[in-house]
Amino acid sequence: MNTSLNLVGAALLLASASSAFAASSVELTVKGTITPSACTPSLPGAVDFGKISAKDLTPDNHTVLEVKTLQLTVSCEAPTLFAIHPVDNRVGTSTRSGAYGLGLVDGTTEKLGRYFLSLRNPVADIPSTLLGQYTTDRWSPVDEDEAIIPGMLVAFGSLDAQIGWLPHPLQNAAAEFVFNTAIAPANDLTLTNDVALDGSATLELKYL
Repeated sequence: MNTSLNLVGAALLLASASSAFAASSVELTVKGTITPSACTPSLPGAVDFGKISAKDLTPDNHTVLEVKTLQLTVSCEAPTLFAIHPVDNRVGTSTRSGAYGLGLVDGTTEKLGRYFLSLRNPVADIPSTLLGQYTTDRWSPVDEDEAIIPGMLVAFGSLDAQIGWLPHPLQNAAAEFVFNTAIAPANDLTLTNDVALDGSATLELKYL
């Protein structure tokens, strides 16, 4: 869970040439909100593909593995506005843009592959649509097969007739995380010893 304070810088106004005095100071405003309620995310289990024979890997193309799912739940002490912020802990190791990395072959710079994340089947206190936000303040619905890329925000929300799509406060929510995983072409990898897939991501909870 992450909370933060926003530093808001004040604008500097330059006095006109006819002014007798010029301001010699500027005000810095520190803003933030302390929320009385807290939320706890849970994603039990791990994605485990077991042992994969190197002979079963495609030489010149990615080898697509079985689709896996995990159930994400968020429980709050009271109805709370929140969003999920995924962070790739293996940044720079993915073989595809917008995906999460599986790490590197030990002692090399060879990327093991990638996995895409998506969300489906949202369930919450009130009917909810999964919403996504990238680099702007605009929220929009997230399709079931749409990739949840590292760094974006995902929330549970609904359509406001006057404003548009917005997250709404929830006390309990759940959704299914879907993992679409693929291993890099075997010809690009050194597979003389056992190599462990090493994907890792953090789901930060941000209060809105």
